[in-house]
Amino acid sequence: MSAATKTTRIIGIDPGTGILGFGVVDFTAGKSKLVTAGVVTTPAHTPLDVRLEDIYDSLTEIITETKPDYMSIEKLFFSQNVTTAMSVSHARGVAMLAGRKGRLPIAEYTPQQIKQTLTGYGKADKKQVQEMVRIQLGLKEAPKPDDCADALAAAITHSMMSRF
Repeated sequence: MSAATKTTRIIGIDPGTGILGFGVVDFTAGKSKLVTAGVVTTPAHTPLDVRLEDIYDSLTEIITETKPDYMSIEKLFFSQNVTTAMSVSHARGVAMLAGRKGRLPIAEYTPQQIKQTLTGYGKADKKQVQEMVRIQLGLKEAPKPDDCADALAAAITHSMMSRF
């Protein structure tokens, strides 16, 4: 099989404690195809350690089932809400641990890098990103919720930024 026809599978992650988005995409010869996507949710008033364990177990299962070649995860951006930033950073760390335990190379991209790569504009809004994800994957509708679309955007960004 030549390098041009090799399929590369990437799992994209949009970290969050309450809602963590994931999206798995296959890339073959410049074309992208959705494998699966969704969200991992944890109840709001559950202790943090239990929520993180749920996220880790869910991602481990998704990685085991889909067998991606790479993980692409959104980097944290500055947040005025320190509590939210810390919570997201916990979920991000657990997601990265699941990727590492799954022997995946992990790429990190800022929200601005993802927006710039997908839309050509680093300050694009959510709807613009969702529409570009829809177009890139040939979907009839933009993926919902936002967390799922953002995870798919992270996966697509890695396919465009790297040379497997």
